Amino acid sequence: MKTVLVVDDSRIMRNIVKNTFSSMNIPCQFVEASNGKQALALLDGQKFDLVLLDWNMPELSGLDFLKTVRANDRYKSLPIIMVTSEAARYNVIEALKNGATDYIIKPVNEKSFREKLSKITF
Repeated sequence: MKTVLVVDDSRIMRNIVKNTFSSMNIPCQFVEASNGKQALALLDGQKFDLVLLDWNMPELSGLDFLKTVRANDRYKSLPIIMVTSEAARYNVIEALKNGATDYIIKPVNEKSFREKLSKITF
């Protein structure tokens, strides 16, 4: 079974992301983090198959989490999809330049998840 790390400071958003993902009938278990710092700690202790990452969070932003993770060879091939309301072209480019596998703009839906997941081995 695949393990997905859902990182968002909003519990409601984490639930929406999990529910949308679950509705696609992909058997996986979810681990949640409410900020980038917590997510980094979880990443060190467990193997994840995918990270769904918000941009704006306290303690450590999604972009800073991304930079930190991509600086570690251990996580070079870990798929990380930004799931955020930051829709500006600049933000998308910045995230991809720093190693995001893909980018989904909130509100999330099954179609956008399917499209992004079809591009990665999940």
